[in-house]
Amino acid sequence: MRFSSLSRVIAWLALGLAMGGVKAAERPNIVLIMCDDMGWSDIGCYGGEVSTPSLDRLAAEGMRFTQFYNNAKCTTTRASILTGLYPRRGKGGLLRQNMVTIGEAMKLAGYQTALSGKWHLGSGETTHPYRRGFDEYYGLLDGCCNFFDPNQRDPKYKGGRIRKFGHNDRDISEFPDDYYTTDAFTDHAIECVGKFSRSPKPFFMHICYTAPHYPLHAKPEDIKKYTGKFRMGWDTMRRQRHERMVKMGLIDPKWKLSGSDSRAYDWASANHEHEDLRMAVYAAMIDSMDQNIGRLMAALQKSGEADNTLVLFLSDNGGCAEEPGGRSPKIIPGPKEFYAAVGPSWGWAQNSPFRRYKSWAHEGGIATPCIAWWPGRVPKGAITKQVGHIIDFLPTFLQLAGADYPERHNGHDILPVEGKSLEKVLRGGTRKGHDQLVWEWAGNRALREGRWKVVWDKLDKNWSLFDLEADRTETNDLAQTNSALVKRLAGDWAEWANRTGLRR
Repeated sequence: MRFSSLSRVIAWLALGLAMGGVKAAERPNIVLIMCDDMGWSDIGCYGGEVSTPSLDRLAAEGMRFTQFYNNAKCTTTRASILTGLYPRRGKGGLLRQNMVTIGEAMKLAGYQTALSGKWHLGSGETTHPYRRGFDEYYGLLDGCCNFFDPNQRDPKYKGGRIRKFGHNDRDISEFPDDYYTTDAFTDHAIECVGKFSRSPKPFFMHICYTAPHYPLHAKPEDIKKYTGKFRMGWDTMRRQRHERMVKMGLIDPKWKLSGSDSRAYDWASANHEHEDLRMAVYAAMIDSMDQNIGRLMAALQKSGEADNTLVLFLSDNGGCAEEPGGRSPKIIPGPKEFYAAVGPSWGWAQNSPFRRYKSWAHEGGIATPCIAWWPGRVPKGAITKQVGHIIDFLPTFLQLAGADYPERHNGHDILPVEGKSLEKVLRGGTRKGHDQLVWEWAGNRALREGRWKVVWDKLDKNWSLFDLEADRTETNDLAQTNSALVKRLAGDWAEWANRTGLRR
């Protein structure tokens, strides 16, 4: 027998009353979808060229955030989503026993839980997803892998490793001939929708795609859609996206398009055929992901659960400028035999109109597209300028579940949550946000307080100051004329670094 959302409302009414009057209808299923290394302006509803009808529909029927932040890097972003905390550094790793995961917290709230796709936070007794709160797990325990054959060894220039896959508590090392990770992760998520919808308990699902992270692997039929479409080059692509975003109302027309990047190539001297193909395969990977998100949404509709499901979509960091193996045309994007990346020029352009990219604390590294869809609750076609951060997901979900954040779990005192609920924002309102937000990765640093943001670029080695209300694209450094403010905010950043174990 399959339970409908109405059946679930009835089945959970008694429990809802026992939990302080929370009605079952206010306990939605939650599906959190995250892609990997995708830029701020890549998808159609954020100004990109890629065909993303599934995500565009979620945006048209839901809400787009213009100021939502991640941690600029996959591991630290994943740790913050799981824990509601800023990443802790030093001894103990990113996922510790004094932290409760989003899977554990939602299970305590009475939810069924599943994670499909990339984990990248460990596979030991205390760090494996199946042992940290997820009833169902299938996916990549490492950071990236061959999309067609995860058992294929990385090239020597990427370390020569074989990546680790798992299903619940067992390892997987064999994959069928027609395998493609984006499809497989979705297959598992759809299986979980079918299984979970037969229970009266609500469910939380986290789908973590590896697309469009390198290696650039896509199906020939998807690549064909985009071959030749990026011969305008990265500079023109950035300008075109900027114009579309202004028309969409996603960015302020007074914000200038940021200038050239210090690591970007000159388009005039580039191999245009090869560069077009790199971006075409990248686009095809996003296209395939969007097709699979469409499959997942269809499964939710078929299960009868869609109307009582909150769906969120975001990226773990900005577009990626890394280039393992170099830019040689002998490294062919697309087929499983090769291991290609888009490189710094496309990686920078994917974050138009912002500066920098993954691993940097400029807006290009930390700003993410974020879409929220929840029929009848999230206002249709809305764009919100409310500032949000990935540490806010866990307290938001617990509030929607009518549950409290645990102070103790499995015999350990749990660090207090640092995120703040987005529930009012999701319903179209406003909230008192964070007094400050803070970032660091690989020597790049930033702190935002209201309209002000200080940024330390590891290549420039000094603090810059930007007024994000007037200049979110960070083109006008105000540090020289506001030295006292820079000194105070830089001091606040240092205190945060000490508190989180970054400096000792």
